[in-house]
Amino acid sequence: MAAAGAVSGKIIYEQEGVYIHSSCGKTNDQDSLISGILRVLEKDAEVIVDWRPLDDALDSSSILYAGKDSSSVVEWTQAPKERAHRGSEHLNSYEAEWDMVNTVSFKKKPHTNGDAPSHRNGKSKWSFLFSLTDLKSVKQNKEGMGWSYLVFCLKDDVVLPALHFHQGDSKLLIDSLEKYVVLCESPQDKRTLLVNCQSKSLSQSFENLLDEPAYGLIQIDLGERPVVQRREPVSLEEWTKNIDSEGRILNVDNVKQMIFRGGLSHALRKQAWKFLLGYFPWDSTKEERTQLQKQKTDEYFRMKLQWKSVSEEQEKRNSRLRDYRSLIEKDVNRTDRTNKFYEGQDNPGLILLHDILMTYCMYDFDLGYVQGMSDLLSPLLYVMENEVDAFWCFASYMDQMHQNFEEQMQGMKTQLIQLSTLLRLLDSGFCSYLESQDSGYLYFCFRWLLIRFKREFSFLDILRLWEVMWTELPCKNFHLLLCCAILESEKQQIMEKHYGFNEILKHINELSMKIDVEGILCKAEAISLQMAKCKELPQAVCEILGLQDSEVTTPDSDTGEDENAGVTSCPASAFQSNSLPALAASGARADNPTQTPMSPNVSRLTPA
Repeated sequence: MAAAGAVSGKIIYEQEGVYIHSSCGKTNDQDSLISGILRVLEKDAEVIVDWRPLDDALDSSSILYAGKDSSSVVEWTQAPKERAHRGSEHLNSYEAEWDMVNTVSFKKKPHTNGDAPSHRNGKSKWSFLFSLTDLKSVKQNKEGMGWSYLVFCLKDDVVLPALHFHQGDSKLLIDSLEKYVVLCESPQDKRTLLVNCQSKSLSQSFENLLDEPAYGLIQIDLGERPVVQRREPVSLEEWTKNIDSEGRILNVDNVKQMIFRGGLSHALRKQAWKFLLGYFPWDSTKEERTQLQKQKTDEYFRMKLQWKSVSEEQEKRNSRLRDYRSLIEKDVNRTDRTNKFYEGQDNPGLILLHDILMTYCMYDFDLGYVQGMSDLLSPLLYVMENEVDAFWCFASYMDQMHQNFEEQMQGMKTQLIQLSTLLRLLDSGFCSYLESQDSGYLYFCFRWLLIRFKREFSFLDILRLWEVMWTELPCKNFHLLLCCAILESEKQQIMEKHYGFNEILKHINELSMKIDVEGILCKAEAISLQMAKCKELPQAVCEILGLQDSEVTTPDSDTGEDENAGVTSCPASAFQSNSLPALAASGARADNPTQTPMSPNVSRLTPA
């Protein structure tokens, strides 16, 4: 029987037969068991967890509610008197989003009520609901009688009554929550799942970011933005024309330009990606590449044998290897499972994903495996259809992406800093709006940067996007301009609809699979050309895009000589010492991302 006073909203999860044991230790006494219904609902860009007794007479006005804007989670207020029919809509099931960064700021104020909530008039005292933004941790356990229970702990250490799942597995609830928040095991207690551990560490690292004096990049006229068009993918015939009799790639710069302008036909990817990723040298002969593959095959299987030969007894005494294996098995089972290459049980593709990632732990044991790396490997294995080639392409890609996954996350911090600098130059008004909505940190771009848009585009589109980015054209950090292009496309809706923090986060995450890859590539390239032509580009931006100490040149089509000699892109007069973002001016250089003004006390990215 459903509760009559259910809170309105889209139902994400619903489970009856969820009990509160009001008399601890007396589970055989039916009077000590309160049967209820547990729901997770999406309402007004907020996710609410709601438990209440199965009682038709229950008045929703008696529910204790931690308001969205309450100054403390223990300052409980009564919910509005509203009755709504039981919703029939459910969100489509989708893969748990371990990387949705949900960092609602929470300002603590003095309070006197430090106990678990209880109703003021004594009626329905066990009913409760709270916003997911107020959740601190979840403790999970198994009962001896076969059911499980969960205990929610809110911010300010408010502990709610334990919920006992007599008629279902609590794992379904955890899966539902993981669509909205990051959950990871506590180092002190594996039964406890901490909420937003990733975003918490980021918050600590960036907490002073927007407290610095105004960014103050002086307004610069970037000039007219050119119109950019893209070409058809590079064909097998075009590729073959640029190979000599010994198999060397000729006119490498021209080949890269063609790939940047149009990508590759799929038949070429297995061959061309090895060059783009640095597995094969561009100037190598066919014979040299054959020898290199033999050498790399031997090297790969030697490393694979290292972990394959570890006995169970050995692994019991190697906690790091156990942890790596556990994380890999968990992630592989949910990586691109809708792709035919990885769908179904005991799929060979899944086995290879697992084996390559385990072998990479032997290749780079200090880094090992961090969640998100399976997303970077999946397209590579799909294209290569070869375990060894996929591994070495992945190892090369990880050389580029390594700092995203390191314990101090310097790469992620630096990229967010750089993105903020670029976005402010392009549109200071939009940046100011984001700051006014506590979104100036650009956390909502975290997933884009961490795994290079892997979850924002369709599988085939990500193949195109990655091969374009691997050309390293038209400038350094082109992926940051892709972020700017996407944000610019969404600016109007975000500002006109006055989106707040939660709405911005929700909107950005819902862009997944809805972005036109060719359109965004055109816009990002146009932005790069617009900036490159600007003669007063601030030094911070020059460094980010790799234009520092260089000249904007247009080679003559016949002679190759510089037609614009002496035109520097970053004159000193273009900026003032106090006008650069504190981020860039204080040492977060694009060419040395470890030089960052942020605190180094950042926890390693841990999985949900």
